[in-house]
Amino acid sequence: MPDYIQVADKDIVTKRLPWQRLGLQETASGYGGKLTSTKMLKHNGKLYRIYVAQYSNAGSAYIIKKGKKLFLRGI
Repeated sequence: MPDYIQVADKDIVTKRLPWQRLGLQETASGYGGKLTSTKMLKHNGKLYRIYVAQYSNAGSAYIIKKGKKLFLRGI
C-alpha cells in the first residue's frame, strides 16, 4: 500500500532546473515513471523535489523521502 501525505498550496514553491528554464523536457513523449516537475514541497522544514509518474492521461505526484515514495494528496 502506498504512503500518502496531505499537501496545502502554501507548501509548494516553484524552482525550475536550468534545463526546464530552457523549455526542455525529460522524455520525447512526456511520459515516464519519474518525471522531474518544476515544483518543490516544504515538508517538515525541508524542500523536496516533486516528481510525477505520468502514463496516458493520468499522473501521480510524489516526493522521495529517505528512499521512500510519498504520494501527494490535495494538489
